[in-house]
Amino acid sequence: MKNIFHNTKRRSIVLVCALALGGLNACDESFLDVEPQGQAVSEDFFVTQEHAIEAVNSFYGNLREWNNIAFAFLAITTISSDNAEKGSAATDAVFMNNFDNFSLTATEGQLNGYWVGQYQGINLVNQVLTNVPEIEMDESLKARLLAEAKFFRAYHYFNLVRAFGGVPIVSKLPETPEELNPARASREEVYDFIIQDLREAAEVLPVRYDAANVGRATKGAALTLLAKVQLYQENWAEVLSLTEQVMSMGYMLTPEYADIFTIAGENNAESIFEIQVQSIPGNCAAGSSQWGEVQGVRGQYGWGFVEPTQDLVEAFEEGDERMDATILFRGEVTPAGDSVLASAPNPRYNQKAYAPARLNVDCGSGSNQNIRILRFAEVLLMHAEAANELGQTEEALETLNMVRMRAGLEPIESATQEELRNIIWHERRVELALENGDRFFDLVRQGRADEVLRAHGKAFKAGINEVMPIPQQQITLSGGTLTQNPGY
Repeated sequence: MKNIFHNTKRRSIVLVCALALGGLNACDESFLDVEPQGQAVSEDFFVTQEHAIEAVNSFYGNLREWNNIAFAFLAITTISSDNAEKGSAATDAVFMNNFDNFSLTATEGQLNGYWVGQYQGINLVNQVLTNVPEIEMDESLKARLLAEAKFFRAYHYFNLVRAFGGVPIVSKLPETPEELNPARASREEVYDFIIQDLREAAEVLPVRYDAANVGRATKGAALTLLAKVQLYQENWAEVLSLTEQVMSMGYMLTPEYADIFTIAGENNAESIFEIQVQSIPGNCAAGSSQWGEVQGVRGQYGWGFVEPTQDLVEAFEEGDERMDATILFRGEVTPAGDSVLASAPNPRYNQKAYAPARLNVDCGSGSNQNIRILRFAEVLLMHAEAANELGQTEEALETLNMVRMRAGLEPIESATQEELRNIIWHERRVELALENGDRFFDLVRQGRADEVLRAHGKAFKAGINEVMPIPQQQITLSGGTLTQNPGY
């Protein structure tokens, strides 16, 4: 299964230079399981079918890269929200407080890391889209690999546009100075580009794979991400249609919510797309992830960042089974029998990032733990939100209540459109909390970021902090072609 992404003969090291828009940034090969000796040079690559597969596999490896799942990702998407604070020791990584209290400047290093991580993925994709069409190989496999590439490019641009607004669109390998250093596209242009990639990917990607390829992007993943993109555009009829297509594809809710986030629960019937992680003893950089270690209990399982807020704890209704599966409390004994230190520095940790101690071997805490990105419960909640906005109350209640009842809660019998909108937003918060980095972006798209975050004590500034500043390093590299977001 997961080993499809850990090819020890991978020669796509030549592809991992991150496009830094204004120049090529230094290569980061830490996530690739290769030795430099005997490495194929670029002109010898993209010749065979195996090369095409290896190059596409590099997309999956890039997802585990530090900039894409650790400090930068967690700071921008989660610590900035009302779900979490910096956590860890007060003196450790104090720069993360800039995301917690919105004192960010364009020179904050995590911003540049996140930008580079996303464009690194886009560069890998463009290498494939440029070179693989010329390879003589099985045509159906070629079409599928190119569709996987378009899914990944859309994924990275969705991350970028939510974080920064309009960003440069790089649709192919740059050949001219202007293409190497493009100006920012508008937010609308970026979303249109994403939608086109996802539609083309969904036309080709299979509904499912054989056991050896579990974890690859599927038709369901492309349609789900497309529904999410349309959700952010408030294209409700599109969201309803897309989610109904996914709902007909055989996905189902896992009976027990907590099981989703266990090792045994990886790639289950609820999973639509997750980052595949598998540590390789003796070569930890090849397939491991530090997503869990960064968030694990400090002094015991990790570094202790991303401390769930008391406000999040109180957001769960009495009897909501999701609370225990989301929040790991100081002094708690876990279902696996691990005792969390009573002297742990923080009162709360992300339970979804916890892996039992017996699994924390060789490559660090949580190093075998997949990262859930898209799952069926979110499809149901998107369907409910779209149905409600279209005035289809019964349909909205039906899919909303599927999620609530799985959590051990009573169904909602009736509500006005406004009441139901707020209920669905609340369900989205508690269902997906501390999981896939949506909360801050959800507050922005709902038009509630200023109200909610200021009430939580954050110094959010309306009209400015809905997006992050463009990294100053990228503006400098561009020679001023890139422009800064207002207010920064």
